[in-house]
Amino acid sequence: MNKKVYFVGAGPGDPELITLKGKRLLEEADVVIYAGSLVPQKMLLWCKEEAILIDSSSMTLEEIISSIKTNWEGQRLVVRLHTGDPSLYGAINEQLRELDTLNIPYEIVPGVTAAFLCAARIKREFTVPEATQTLIITRAKGRTPVPETESIKRLSSIGASMAIYLSINDIDNIASKLSDAYGIDARIVVGYRLGWPDEKIIEGTLRDIAQKVKNAGITRHAVIIIGPSLCNLSQIKGSSRLYSKDFSHGYRN
Repeated sequence: MNKKVYFVGAGPGDPELITLKGKRLLEEADVVIYAGSLVPQKMLLWCKEEAILIDSSSMTLEEIISSIKTNWEGQRLVVRLHTGDPSLYGAINEQLRELDTLNIPYEIVPGVTAAFLCAARIKREFTVPEATQTLIITRAKGRTPVPETESIKRLSSIGASMAIYLSINDIDNIASKLSDAYGIDARIVVGYRLGWPDEKIIEGTLRDIAQKVKNAGITRHAVIIIGPSLCNLSQIKGSSRLYSKDFSHGYRN
C-alpha cells in the first residue's frame, strides 16, 4: 500500500510554530521537498539522517511532481514542506491537480500564517466587538493579476481589519489607497520576516509608513496589517459579551 503525500505548513519562520503533526511527519519522512530559503534549516534537522532533502526553489512544477511520483511509487513517505500555511498563496492547487490526475493520495496539514504571528507580536486581536468582526486577507496586483472587484481600494472601503501579503514593494500606492478608508493618520504595521532572527516590526501611520519601510530597506517577505484594532487598547471601548456577567450561554446562566 502506497503512503499518502503530505503537504505541511512550516509556519512563518520560527521552527517552534510548526504543528505537532507537522513536526512528527518531518521526523518520519523519507523524502522532504521544501521551499528553499523560505523554510528554516533548523526544521530539516528534525529529519532522520537517511532522509532525502530536496530544495524546490529552482524546480519547475513538472520536476516537483515527477519527484513526488517517483518517491511515492518507491513506497517512500513524502512531505512537501511549504512556508506559512499552504492554503494562503501556497501555489498548491496545481500540485494537487496533478496528483489527482496521477491518483496519488495526499493530505494537507495547516500551518501558522504570517498575519497571525504579526498580530501576536503587536499584541492585538483582529476582531473587535462593535468595531470589526471581519479580517480581509488579500494582496495588491502585480505580476499576478487581482480581480478588479478585489482591489485594495474597494476592499478597504469596508473598514475591516486587513492583512495584505506580497505587496510591500508597492507600499506608497497601497498607503494612498488605504488612507481613503482609514484616514491618513491611521496606524499601520509592517511585519518583515516574522519568526526569523532578522525579524522587524515597523509601526507608523499611513502618512509615514512608506518612508519608514524604505528606510528599513524592506522590499519583500513582509505582511501589512491595518484595521480598527491597531489603535491604543484604551481607545477600544467594546468588549466581548462572552465573559460579561449579564450574558448567558450554554455553559453559564
